[in-house]
Amino acid sequence: MRQLPGGTFIKMETMASNSETIYETLREELLGLAIKPGQPLPENEVCARFGVSRTPVRTAFQRLQADGLLTIEPYKSTYASLLDFEDIEQRIYLRVAVESAVLRDALPDLDMLTMEKIRYNLRRQAVLLSGTIEPQDFYRIDSSLHAIWFHFLRKDSLWQMIQQFEVNYTRFRMLDIVAVQNFSAIYEEHLRLFEAIEARDFTKLQPVLHAHLYGGVNRLRASIETEFAAYFVRRPASTSGAPAPKSL
Repeated sequence: MRQLPGGTFIKMETMASNSETIYETLREELLGLAIKPGQPLPENEVCARFGVSRTPVRTAFQRLQADGLLTIEPYKSTYASLLDFEDIEQRIYLRVAVESAVLRDALPDLDMLTMEKIRYNLRRQAVLLSGTIEPQDFYRIDSSLHAIWFHFLRKDSLWQMIQQFEVNYTRFRMLDIVAVQNFSAIYEEHLRLFEAIEARDFTKLQPVLHAHLYGGVNRLRASIETEFAAYFVRRPASTSGAPAPKSL
């Protein structure tokens, strides 16, 4: 147990539980852009919000800093980490290479059950499009679609590694979804992906996947240096779009 000022004792397990709650809540808000890049996150305000002491908040902040989601400047400020466009481009480049390889290897052997999982996911997207869309819901269904072929190839750990490695690319994707809200365009890209998968045509599939994963860059490039300039740690010298895909 730990004694707080005033003689109150608190169990260490409770502090750990509080820290985990704070971490998970803030992480979701940072990834979903409820907390915008560059937005200050004063320690005392977070303490007041969750009704806790500074210790669990600082523990949560340290974890978020390790995730790359929070920037802590000692004795100055704490704020949501800015997006680095150059870093994001490199992560997309890596994602294209890895996912292309996964689809190339999975394509010849995709079974009927897996194909039906893809169809079901696309139907869920269509249902969302027919009503009021919450960006987080669309993002989750979008991500679960891509996870299907990783799971089929028994590359679930690789998919989880990508998700953990791509926290700032995730925020960039959420910026695309929240700011542009062109859900229909993303859905159409998914349909073209499925068409190529159904035809078992990797030559057709590869450029479609490439265009899809670079879609956010192309949709946001006009706003990166203007409307959303304050969200980025550096201004890209050029946002001319994605490099042309090359065959594996």
